[in-house]
Amino acid sequence: MRINPRITDKLARIVLNTQAFFTVGILVIIILIIILKGAPHINLEFILSAPEDMGRHGGIFFTIIGTVFLVFLSILLATPLGVGTAIFLTEYTKESRFTKIIRFGVESLAGIPSILYGLFGFIFFVIKLRMGWSLLAGVLTMAIMILPTIIRTSEEAIKAVPRNLRIVSYSLSATKWETVTRVVLPSAAPGILTGIMLSIGRAVGETAAIIFTMGSSLRLPMSLMDSGRTMAVHFYILAREGISMEKAYATALILVLSILFINIIAYYIMNRVIAKYS
Repeated sequence: MRINPRITDKLARIVLNTQAFFTVGILVIIILIIILKGAPHINLEFILSAPEDMGRHGGIFFTIIGTVFLVFLSILLATPLGVGTAIFLTEYTKESRFTKIIRFGVESLAGIPSILYGLFGFIFFVIKLRMGWSLLAGVLTMAIMILPTIIRTSEEAIKAVPRNLRIVSYSLSATKWETVTRVVLPSAAPGILTGIMLSIGRAVGETAAIIFTMGSSLRLPMSLMDSGRTMAVHFYILAREGISMEKAYATALILVLSILFINIIAYYIMNRVIAKYS
């Protein structure tokens, strides 16, 4: 029995729309709950004051600074390594057993649970290298965690650049490096930036690996060897230990707004890059 194509099309449209609304609905519900329970407890004092009494009183200023330090240094370390690896795999080597091994390793790293990264960082950086619970140990562990994401997204973005652009560049006597830096990377910039933004989102929201390596001290990290606490870890501890659910929801709302702000800035930069090189 053959079903009418129009009926099939309508059913497919209904199913797909339902799935899309369901996905967006879950996101909206989560954000609404966080806003309703967190917004009444947010003010300027909460943002700019230091935590007191294990976070039961005071604000989250130290955790904001800890989050900024961790994310900025992790991205600063992982981005050159990730983009450089992607350039090597796509532009400076041919498909071989060696490149297959590298890609398999990258994909395997991307699938490892964050708790295992935390255990590795704790054993290697904190204990073996005697860094202790410190910002440096957290940064190195986080850089390793986000490296596979940057490599894979950058590689796919570079592969998507039309080969004709490279041929034209070579025909104008450009070197390999000039072609990569002046033609390929600008064209692949939106895709690379997307990978970096995904990595920032993961770094901002990570808890397990950070607790094992950076610790959960409520003091302000003044150097790379100081311990500290990120907003995600602060939220987890407040909620898990039942210290203050009001402060936990307020921290969660600031965390969500921070990620939203980062995404808005990223899309703005991406659109500027696309407009410049299109």
